[in-house]
Amino acid sequence: MADSAATHPVSAALSSTGAPIATRKEQLYGGFTRFELELEFVQALANPYYLNHLASQKLLQDQSFIEYLRYLQYFTQPEYTRYLIYPGPTLKALELLQQEKFRRDILSPDTVARLAEQTLLASIKTR
Repeated sequence: MADSAATHPVSAALSSTGAPIATRKEQLYGGFTRFELELEFVQALANPYYLNHLASQKLLQDQSFIEYLRYLQYFTQPEYTRYLIYPGPTLKALELLQQEKFRRDILSPDTVARLAEQTLLASIKTR
């Protein structure tokens, strides 16, 4: 999982919606490409309650998981950001997860509530 963003294996082939599709040689995981699974996961990070769950399971203390979150920073690049449904909250969560203090603080119900409120307010402003 220590692949760098610059060497991410997203296929150059695109579906009619513009999303990357698997090539014949790209490995599938349960019928999905690696990119599709990573996209689904990174979007889930926009949910403060999910972040709290990850922290409660001690995943945010696991060095391998922290490295994976660092790897997912490739979603900050415009060619990948365009696939995010809610880029603002998703990228903000990904940014915050790079900070050790935040990974500790997200265990607090007050932090979760504050982040949930900020996310809700941001989504209302973008409508």
